[in-house]
Amino acid sequence: MLKSMTGYGRTKGSVKGYQADVEVRTLNSKFLDVQLKLPRSFQSKELEVRSELSDVLKRGKVSLSIDLIQDADTESDQVNHDLFKRYYKEYTKLADEVGADHSDLFRLALYSPDVMSSSSLDEEAVDSQWKELLPLLKEALTACDSFRQQEGASIEKELNSYIEKIAGFLDEVVKHDPDRMAVIRERIDKHQQEIESSDEFDKNRFEQEMIYYIEKLDISEEIVRLTNHLVYFREVMAEDDSQGKKLGFISQEIGREINTIGSKANYAPVQKLVVGMKDELEKIKEQLLNII
Repeated sequence: MLKSMTGYGRTKGSVKGYQADVEVRTLNSKFLDVQLKLPRSFQSKELEVRSELSDVLKRGKVSLSIDLIQDADTESDQVNHDLFKRYYKEYTKLADEVGADHSDLFRLALYSPDVMSSSSLDEEAVDSQWKELLPLLKEALTACDSFRQQEGASIEKELNSYIEKIAGFLDEVVKHDPDRMAVIRERIDKHQQEIESSDEFDKNRFEQEMIYYIEKLDISEEIVRLTNHLVYFREVMAEDDSQGKKLGFISQEIGREINTIGSKANYAPVQKLVVGMKDELEKIKEQLLNII
């Protein structure tokens, strides 16, 4: 089962006089790269939030935002009106200078440093609020993970189709190989006749060099190894855990065998098939960049 690193999850709910909005977005990254946007009262919970994220999402670039909007009938936080006005005036001036929209300036000024202060949210109140928020966070992470599974299933279908095409090209290579070897033998026989007419011809040395040359052109081992790699790739895709890195390593081995077949082929029809296999392999590598 594959999982994509692209995901999205969002939950909303009530948390002690506030409406909470938890949103998670994920993109591809080599490691777990987390960006958090938390209410000031929850800054002390950052390590716990990161722990929850790493348990579920494992890998990827993760953006998590938690917004708390106070209910209308809840006692209002204390607002520094003068500071709010100064922030709003300054933000408006900057927006006019660059031609930006004013729609978000009120919210931006309201949540600027020291504009709002709450005397009610002591440590005990924060912990109580956090206990109600934590299930919403977990629900958003679960939704994001489910999204990743759905995306992974779609990518898995595409990867299977690319592997099938490579296997099809390989079957054609096997069919062409007898003709390829016949053409090579014909070339060798022709050159042998030319060389045998020379006074310096050494039959024993010539036979040794021909054996070495033919062995260098033999692609039977590469065909077997490439077939095994394709089978193994499918097996890893079917495993319970998503194995993007392992699939990346297997794709490298697939590429090595394809390149070796291409370098040994010395036969135009086979080399065209090798180009087709390389094209499908590039599609695989591109998709694997987004697999956990």
